[in-house]
Amino acid sequence: MKVHNHFFRAAAVTVAAISLVACKSTPLNQSQGPAPGFYPLPPAGARPAPPPAPAKTATFLRPAPGRTISTFDGNRNKGIDIAGNMGDPIVASADGRVVYVGGELRGYGNMVIVKHNDTYLTAYAHAQTILVKENEVVRQGQKIAEIGNSGADRVKLHFEIRKQGVAVDPEPYLSGDLH
Repeated sequence: MKVHNHFFRAAAVTVAAISLVACKSTPLNQSQGPAPGFYPLPPAGARPAPPPAPAKTATFLRPAPGRTISTFDGNRNKGIDIAGNMGDPIVASADGRVVYVGGELRGYGNMVIVKHNDTYLTAYAHAQTILVKENEVVRQGQKIAEIGNSGADRVKLHFEIRKQGVAVDPEPYLSGDLH
């Protein structure tokens, strides 16, 4: 029995030795610089530099180029109002599927709602003309409607972002501060 156990132990040591010999590491060529994602250790006592911050990218595009004329407050205004001229384009803020087109919601006039995923919806209200139909897939930047004054006191786009059904301030999402 001792011989049998000694044989398996010797075989295991041999396999481990062969594995270590077969495993090679290539020395770093100094002209190549550090490997991607590699941050060398700082000298003793020095504070390490943080890795570079990722570039800021907006999750949602601004749906119209005009200036913001009314900001989100969460109570009276559940989105932002963007100034524009009658017929200016309204574009999809992100890829998604149109889930509502109509004018039945009081105070919103002609409106489009786009579902982007299980978390986010965007709403585009007071349109003069709507260019998409329910269940249509839209791409970020695609023209979906034209600015108007349906259900409003002036020509504007009312834009909302809903996160899990709750209205959130669109501005941080449009600027890339939130994703």
